Amino acid sequence: MTSERQDIHNSDIPLLCRSCEARHQGMCGVLNPQELVELARHTHKARHDEGAELIGDSTEIRSYANVMRGVVKLSKTLEDGRQQVVGLQFAPDFLGRLFGHENVTNAQAASPVELCVVPRPALERMMAANPALEKRLLRQTLRELDEARDWMVTLGRKTAGEKVASFLWLIATHLDPAGESSDGAEFDLPLSRADIGDFLGLTIETVSRHMSKLRQAGVIAITRNRHIEVPDLEALRNCCG
Repeated sequence: MTSERQDIHNSDIPLLCRSCEARHQGMCGVLNPQELVELARHTHKARHDEGAELIGDSTEIRSYANVMRGVVKLSKTLEDGRQQVVGLQFAPDFLGRLFGHENVTNAQAASPVELCVVPRPALERMMAANPALEKRLLRQTLRELDEARDWMVTLGRKTAGEKVASFLWLIATHLDPAGESSDGAEFDLPLSRADIGDFLGLTIETVSRHMSKLRQAGVIAITRNRHIEVPDLEALRNCCG
């Protein structure tokens, strides 16, 4: 039997899909070659530089996207301009609010990102015709909800040091594919110290102090300010509380 991953070499698969490293784990993993061709007729790849606005809060939902590469920062802004980072999305996360009419968060490229963008009507037609696609997107939504609830525990109950370690663990386990099959991980921080502070409810100074403590303890190594090496993921995990 041909494995799921071998279909990347199938000539019937659209070129855009064959080059997508996130496809098998994202929403497209349940689509057969014919359905991928139909979806590809409507989609396009979009590249955005770090800092680019992807979605504006309270704007009309006209399209959805799959994150193919990079990190997306979700945030809410108060009337007085204060910002709170409320989530991060990685490949192959789904970007957009299904069945909604208006976006409820800002989405910004936290690093250079690649998105596979599909118009809202096209995707909703495919979901109506393909229960497996709708189920896959529902499962992704529930996974993100579970992660958000776990993060509420981090913000509400953990110490400042445990929060910083938990943030690094989150990035290490989502951003470094090699880390899934090895003892360590290596990645560039997708957020500035200020954004990390917003995400964790800490000051920049507190974030920097606990990053330094982890470095001094040998749990992480920091080079070029934002490049992180984790020689032992289990040691980092033990710091997460």
